Amino acid sequence: MAYTTINKPSEHFNTKLYTGNGGTNALTGVGFEPSLTWIKCRDDTHNPNWFDAVRGVTKRISSHSNAAESTVANSLTSFNSDGFTLGASGGENSNSNTYASWNWKANGAGSANTDGSINSTVSANTTNGFSIVKYTGTASNATVGHGLGAVPKMIIVKNLISSGGSAEHWYVYHASLGNNKDLLLNLTNDASNTVTTWNNTTPTSSVFSIGSGDGVNKSSEANIAYCFAEKTGYSKFGSYTGNGNADGTFVYTGFKPAFVIVKCFSTSADWQLADNKRTTSGNNVIDKEVRPNLSNAETGGTDGRYIDFISNGFKLRQGFGNWNASGETYIYMAFAEAPLVGTNGVTAKAR
Repeated sequence: MAYTTINKPSEHFNTKLYTGNGGTNALTGVGFEPSLTWIKCRDDTHNPNWFDAVRGVTKRISSHSNAAESTVANSLTSFNSDGFTLGASGGENSNSNTYASWNWKANGAGSANTDGSINSTVSANTTNGFSIVKYTGTASNATVGHGLGAVPKMIIVKNLISSGGSAEHWYVYHASLGNNKDLLLNLTNDASNTVTTWNNTTPTSSVFSIGSGDGVNKSSEANIAYCFAEKTGYSKFGSYTGNGNADGTFVYTGFKPAFVIVKCFSTSADWQLADNKRTTSGNNVIDKEVRPNLSNAETGGTDGRYIDFISNGFKLRQGFGNWNASGETYIYMAFAEAPLVGTNGVTAKAR
């Protein structure tokens, strides 16, 4: 079994918690300069806002909504070597509110990529398997370069313009669903069959395919794509079937997770997000959740545990439909707190 050379996952993905101050807020402790920062207020109703280095600072999109990108001057104002700086915008930095930020390392503002039939701007980190891709749609079947040098297992695409009175959803490709289905990050829908989203074509190590659908390829409109390739010992993208009880399904990832997103694809359900920083019971027992498709505050704490993060995967601890309904099927994405360690205590290396 080959392992990634990432010995410290927190240098590539990290959750940063903070309290807003209502003014300039220079936050450190992320561990790297993020290229994607996703921010959610924990204790109040605020939008889940996404910022990335390819689109540029102050430009945000919200995963609970199909709205176009907006520019908010006092939102996220810079990406820094160990974190990011915020202005006074309430969505990211309301005084005394508590927030979570989830941060990924790509490669800054990106560079030109001509691998696909549509040229793109790509910020790629081939070590951790994450890239940010900006491209302009043509309304014709096309390919888009992603820069990873590995096949993406999950791709999230958002149209940034949403012109002509037709706002576009967040479209999600997941390898467990195949190339003829999609999910919508901003909605609860189950997986739907489609030809016009991914053109019934599986991504390759250099490009992903898009059909003529407006959500991913509206003519002359800009889109952003977040692409994730699997790196053994650091990230995992797969599926499981729920069993409907507190002795829930165990999902093997090959590492102790720091972050997991789950979505039921066999029936309608909210998206669920859990991480190892927002817990009142220690970082093995996860008792708080955020729903990426909602602006609601986080829930949990008094509701008991949702999920356990253990050394080689995660185990569901509720029979709730959003996590673990009996016989329902789910996709997940997971990132590591710690990679697998050999019997001599040394982290396994790539062969």
